[in-house]
Formats: sequence, structure tokens, C-alpha cells
Amino acid sequence: MVFRSQDVAAADRFDYWVERVGRTHAPMEVRSDYADDFHASQRVLDLGAVTVWPATYHPMALRRTQKLIRQSDPETYHLAFAIRGTGAGVWRHREAEYKPSDLFLTSSSLPYELHSSGDPATVGVEIPAALLPLLNGRAGLRVVGQPMPARDGVGALLVQFLTQLTADTASFQPSDGPRLGTVLTDLVTALISHMLEAGGCLPPETHRRTLILRIQAFIGEHLHDPHLTPAAIAAAHHISVSYLHRLFQDEDATVAAWIRRLRLEAAHRDLADPALHAAPIHAIASRWGFPRAADFSRAYRAAYGTTPKDHRHQALHHRE
Repeated sequence: MVFRSQDVAAADRFDYWVERVGRTHAPMEVRSDYADDFHASQRVLDLGAVTVWPATYHPMALRRTQKLIRQSDPETYHLAFAIRGTGAGVWRHREAEYKPSDLFLTSSSLPYELHSSGDPATVGVEIPAALLPLLNGRAGLRVVGQPMPARDGVGALLVQFLTQLTADTASFQPSDGPRLGTVLTDLVTALISHMLEAGGCLPPETHRRTLILRIQAFIGEHLHDPHLTPAAIAAAHHISVSYLHRLFQDEDATVAAWIRRLRLEAAHRDLADPALHAAPIHAIASRWGFPRAADFSRAYRAAYGTTPKDHRHQALHHRE
């Protein structure tokens, strides 16, 4: 679902945006100095119980009141990732400021007011409160409104996931939505647990999924390393090789197959890149962890049904 303010008459844009905010999060009082000709865009990604919505908009003020809560409360938590712009929030228990790359959490069941400025762009995530039981009681007040770490650890992994998810949705099938929603909920739960210093209270399944995501991200960052082996991956994550293999039993590939597939996909992409047309095929293969040309050609033909040379020729010729 996509909304663009330019598709609506200028006089109706602000009211339409207020309605969109009410539908994608919760009913709000909204004010803006740009209400006469409000500019905004929003995409809504349905991930089963979870919804993700990247948005850009003119600066505005949002107010969730007790009256609105009594009238309508979807009982959700809203996680916001600030891409551009700055902001400030006021709750009964906290005041906080936000800047680009910050993460913060609000609740549809708590009154608050948010102000944005600059050139705001955010990614919003709506998660039912029932999926975040760690926030029951006083724990919710400890986390809601508190800027969350996003530059390292689980926070950085969560931001990377959101960035990749919203950058390219064409490669996903509708059936992927609920699975991606589960992964996203697990990452948010792990980040909240980190903030609450309650890692030992996480369900074992959440620990397992979070560890798999960390390992897969590690593999993606070290594909160029010819010494990237299951033993090296296990050592980097302080687990045994046998446990690493058990983690991947429920995935769609073994550890070695996962590494080989990502390397082949990277080489496949580079071979079709016009900017790399002068790079020798063996150099591209070596860059992605295939030091032996014969091994690369054999693996490439098995994966794509053609040779690296033929793929490059066809891809570059098609662009002309």
C-alpha cells in the first residue's frame, strides 16, 4: 500500500495524512505549520501481525491523549527508526530528544506528544503488545520513550534488517511476510531484553533466531575471506562447530552451502555490472572467495546453468 500526497488535492492532503496515521498506528491529534499544502509519502508492508511503514513528511506534532486512548486503542507498540530529521517526545514519565539513526518506542496505550523538525524520514514498525510480553508492567515505562542503541550490537542488526527490508521488497513473496514479521519481532525483543538487562528471560527460540541472524550477517560481511569456514564462524561466535551446524538444520541450506550461495550471488551481480566490465572474471571470483577458477566455473554452472563468461556477455549486451 502506497500513499503520496501529490496524488491528493492540496486542500485535502493534511486531513488524508491524519487519517493515514490513525490507521497505520493509532488515532492522533496532528498539527503542522504546513497543513495548507502538506507533503508526505508512506509505504505499508504487511508482515502478518507486524506492519512496517517507511514514511517521509513535513514537520508536524503528534499528540495521543487519554481521550483518544479510551475511544480507540489497538494495543500496539510503535518502534520508530529515524533516518532524517530530529524530534522530541514528552511522556508523563520522560522527555527525550531524537536524532538521525536513533531508535525509540512508543505505546498506543500511553499518552504522549511527539514533535518532528528538519526533513523527517522514518521507518515505523507496529507490533502488537501481546508479542512483546517483556514490556508488561513497569518494564514498559523503562523502555518507552528511551532512545535505544542502534549503532552496535542487536540494535545495529535491527537497523540493518529494517534498511534491507524497506530498500527492496520486490524479491519477497507474500508468503515471506509472516516469517519476516517473526524475525523482526525477535530482534525487537532481543533489543528490549538488552535494555532491561534481562537476557536470561528470553525464550530459547528467540535466542536461537537472533544468533542465526548474527551469524548470517557475519557471513555476509566476510564473504571475501577465503578462510571463512564453519570452524572460523563458530570461533567468532563462541560456539562449537557442531552447535553451529545444528542451528542451520532448520534453515534452507547448510553453513557451507549458505556461504557458497551468497558468494555466487555476489559474483553473479558483479559480472553483470557495467562498471566492472574490465575486471577479469578470475579477479571477481577471487574477490568473492573462489581462488581457483575451475572451482568457480563449476559451481557457477551448477547454480545458474551457464558459464560466468556467457552470463557476463548476455547481461552487458542486454544493457546496450
